[in-house]
Amino acid sequence: MTHKILVLAGDGIGPEIMEATELVIGALVKRFGLDVSLEHALMGGAAIDDCGEPLPASTLDLARRSDAILLGAVGGPKWEKIDRARRPERGLLALRSELELFCNLRPAVLFAPLAASSTLKPDVVAGLDIMIIRELTGGIYFGEPRGIEVAPDGTRSGRNTMVYNEHEISRIARLGFDIAGKRQGRLCSVDKANVLETTELWRDIVTSLGDEYPAIELSHMYVDNAAMQLVRNPKQFDVIVTSNLFGDVLSDLASMLTGSIGMLPSASLDADGKGMFEPVHGSAPDIAGQDLANPLATIQSLAMMLRYTLDESAHAERIERAVARTLDKGYRTGDIYSDGMQKIGTRAMAEQVVTALGD
Repeated sequence: MTHKILVLAGDGIGPEIMEATELVIGALVKRFGLDVSLEHALMGGAAIDDCGEPLPASTLDLARRSDAILLGAVGGPKWEKIDRARRPERGLLALRSELELFCNLRPAVLFAPLAASSTLKPDVVAGLDIMIIRELTGGIYFGEPRGIEVAPDGTRSGRNTMVYNEHEISRIARLGFDIAGKRQGRLCSVDKANVLETTELWRDIVTSLGDEYPAIELSHMYVDNAAMQLVRNPKQFDVIVTSNLFGDVLSDLASMLTGSIGMLPSASLDADGKGMFEPVHGSAPDIAGQDLANPLATIQSLAMMLRYTLDESAHAERIERAVARTLDKGYRTGDIYSDGMQKIGTRAMAEQVVTALGD
């Protein structure tokens, strides 16, 4: 069966890293028999420039009819002054919401050759392998009421609302338990239950579900302590499950443990496993068009797509081995470069991965 993949290159470095990733897709098709068809559409700032909306109806329709979505990056200073409801990031949030992509998987894995690239000591991060599970369609990013209000005296006030219901918490927590069961069997639920009633409910529900998973070692941690522990002793964690806001912050923090945010992929899944796959990093407009961006996060997002949505684990493993071999050979983009390595650009890095697919 042919897998239909929607490609949304987006903004900034998005088109470059997507072009690089399509080199890998092409090699898998030509040399290893992967059966896919690609469709391309606009989203984010590129869509705003073209039709005035960050998520055109035609793009949403293609997304609904595709088997999986591969996204580059959206946003940039160019669109920061327009109405908030029409900014590029609102298109991304709308796509997640419309497709009910409630589960965000963000692995933080340190490749052995990059231990020196981490800002932490190699002995602290060597062998790091964490899975952060972020609830993606609820919480403060979607809660109402929200907005900026102006009082009669001209004073402005900003308001955002953090809301979670029992169903939203239960479904993400169950995925956390399930994924922990396939790894080391340890799940840490991160909240701020000592201050926020929303996360007090979160802790109550996760705790009650723990009785259904006796083989899983469940722990709880406040988000401020979790941030500290990720820097102090990150290997104590196996799987972390947390809310939208906390997961956003903690996964970016975890990215630096691995040497560069340019190395980290992510998956956003619905209840049936259909998903959107994208690098954790942003659009980096300051280096766009200069062949400097690291494509490995997007290439690894492709691997996650093949494993979690398209049921093509053999191809996913082939990509992951190729990335590891490329790094073993000393090839580096600027964000992970260190003395003695061979610095190369975006396209050249993808070409090296393509070469390593057959090693």
